[in-house]
Amino acid sequence: MSVKAAEARIHSHDFYVESGDSEKKINLVFLLTTLTMIVEIAAGSWFGSMALLADGWHMFTHSAAFAVSLFVYWYSRKHRHNRDFSFGTGKVNALGGFASAVALATVSLFMLMESAGRLFMPQAISFDEAIVVAVIGFIVNVASVFLLHDHHGHGHHDHGHSHQDHGHHHSHHEHHSHAQGHHHHAHSDHHKHVHHEHTDHHHHHAAEHTAHHEHAAHQGHHDHNLKAAYLHVLADTLTSLLAIIALVLGKFYGWLWADAVMGIVGAVVIARWAWGLITHSSAMLLDKSVTPTKFDAVKQLLEKDGQSTVTDIHYWQLSAGHNAGIISLTTASELTPDEVKDKVSELLPCDHLTVEINPA
Repeated sequence: MSVKAAEARIHSHDFYVESGDSEKKINLVFLLTTLTMIVEIAAGSWFGSMALLADGWHMFTHSAAFAVSLFVYWYSRKHRHNRDFSFGTGKVNALGGFASAVALATVSLFMLMESAGRLFMPQAISFDEAIVVAVIGFIVNVASVFLLHDHHGHGHHDHGHSHQDHGHHHSHHEHHSHAQGHHHHAHSDHHKHVHHEHTDHHHHHAAEHTAHHEHAAHQGHHDHNLKAAYLHVLADTLTSLLAIIALVLGKFYGWLWADAVMGIVGAVVIARWAWGLITHSSAMLLDKSVTPTKFDAVKQLLEKDGQSTVTDIHYWQLSAGHNAGIISLTTASELTPDEVKDKVSELLPCDHLTVEINPA
């Protein structure tokens, strides 16, 4: 391979997802949520409303999650070109989400215990004052939902439109891969390695579309941080509504137990959200396989020539919308790494694909 050809295949490992306006939106919602949280917790303690306290603590968990999201944007952006991170800083998002989920689960446990105690020992509540504060919190949440909803539907347009940032040399239908010659190892096997296929699925050039780009675009094209923030405020709106219902029932029907019941419901909502975030973020942190059900189809596709045998397949997520893969096979044919990539591109859309071919 010529020096020029080799240089054309050099690329970065920057899988940072551009935040665009998402960061500004989350920052604004973070400020609104934090302010409302302080008012509700203070009012809930002053007026003796568990529903208000539950909603306030619920807002605290979301406020903390927004803070983590903002930190993730900053840290990922700052270290996106740091070579200490083998595959970039994409997983910082998952790490922040996991930490936030653990804190969220702890708060839900506290809420559950406090609400259960008040269910058996109801306390006096200043309903008029508490209802006013709860309605204010509900209005703030509804405003936050509409603020994030419009942008949530279009957030995918803000992702990674910079050729320079990704260090990619785009030349129409070119695949970014490193082809190496045969290496002699101690066990006498001759390996042909090809490393680091990069396809930037954020750049859709009408005349240069390949199946690889099209399918990669389907996976995680939206901003996961923004989506999480949207779901946060949506859940917060529901919890605020529950608080209002509990206070109204208590004021007009004397159902003091409704306040504690709504607190329990709020705790369950938070716990379920925390569990969902834990399972999702841990899957990325532990390199859980993405779409493993397609592995059999990949093997059948590569082995149908009767001369090749797939010995290993790995496929995992690097960050939101960015996947990596490794395929190893032995073959008696003249199959090349680039041919393997073309064959599997539709089944396993990849930003970073490593292919190892061993002679049979």
